[in-house]
Amino acid sequence: MRRRDLLRLGGFGLAAGMTVLAACTSGSQRATPTSAPAGSLPTPTAGTENTPATMPLTPAPSSGTSTPATRTGTVTVYSGRSKSLIGPLLDRIGQELGLDVRVRYGDTAELATAILEEGERSPADLFFGQDAGALGALAKEGRLMQLPSELLERVPEPYRSPQGVWIGVSGRVRTVVYNTERVRPEEIPDSILDFAGNERWRARLGWAPTNGSFQAFVTALRRLRGEDTARAWLEGIKALDPRVFPNNSSIVQATIKGEIEAGFVNHYYLMRERAQAGQPLPAENYFYTNGDPGGLVNVAGIGILASSRAPDLALQLADYLLSEPAQRYFSEQTFEYPLLKGVPAHPDLPPLEQLNPPAIDLSDLDDLRGTLALLQEVGLL
Repeated sequence: MRRRDLLRLGGFGLAAGMTVLAACTSGSQRATPTSAPAGSLPTPTAGTENTPATMPLTPAPSSGTSTPATRTGTVTVYSGRSKSLIGPLLDRIGQELGLDVRVRYGDTAELATAILEEGERSPADLFFGQDAGALGALAKEGRLMQLPSELLERVPEPYRSPQGVWIGVSGRVRTVVYNTERVRPEEIPDSILDFAGNERWRARLGWAPTNGSFQAFVTALRRLRGEDTARAWLEGIKALDPRVFPNNSSIVQATIKGEIEAGFVNHYYLMRERAQAGQPLPAENYFYTNGDPGGLVNVAGIGILASSRAPDLALQLADYLLSEPAQRYFSEQTFEYPLLKGVPAHPDLPPLEQLNPPAIDLSDLDDLRGTLALLQEVGLL
């Protein structure tokens, strides 16, 4: 996820001289319909500022809907998730619910910053964040409305806002991807922290310090173990001369080719490489299931703007994203963890309930400023 020179999300900012590279390039765009509507649209259904903060949900239609519903209104989404990833799903939701879903795609942090700058004038109805930190920042600024309890209870408690103002839609796990022809699983340290200073891994590791998911992990490490431990870990890995990559995909590809022996990534990148290859690959994910920071489960999630002019329609969209058809999309198409209770993960993944990630309030991953400052101090940015 790209980080600009200036980030003003949730009270954190950076001097304009700090250079932060792009991990995922998805430039900001104006809000556009997910699919071209046929004919003229009816007048959008708009809510008001007096709309109750919590409203009953209208159940999402079954996945067997074959005839698009008559469009009943417009809902605007600010999405930090890319169009290639969720565009097809939003198209489907718009057709089945009869909504004109207009999406502004961009970097999660930049879109959250835009919402803060736009204030009550923001056209956004729903924010779809790539990570929980941005949602936490908006929550702390009072920009998100309370969600209905029946929606919140669909997702395990660790993956939703303690205040009930945002909810995770899909999960991704930090793992160590390793080459199975060069590394035995028992050689992987019992803690991610034990890689630092371990000569076994000199010049054999890969990491991506400019990558948003890596930066979220470092933020979690700071929260879980403190600044000194996070700094020592970064310095210890750097001293091992790891290869630096721009993103998770390139780390996984280098691991498969044997250019490196292991790397720090999100779990689903290896899954995607396998799907594209259509055959077994000499790589596996190592999952930390002992509560270690290396097993962090972060979420992509949604929140409805307190200033939304169509909160009822935004709730319908949220409801669908947490329905079985949408959750199966994340499981089967993007290889992320579905968070709706009862929807299984991909069969090649350990079940979500067996992961035992570190206990952390994901809202607290909003302190990107501190993480970027630490990475710059260590000489990684």
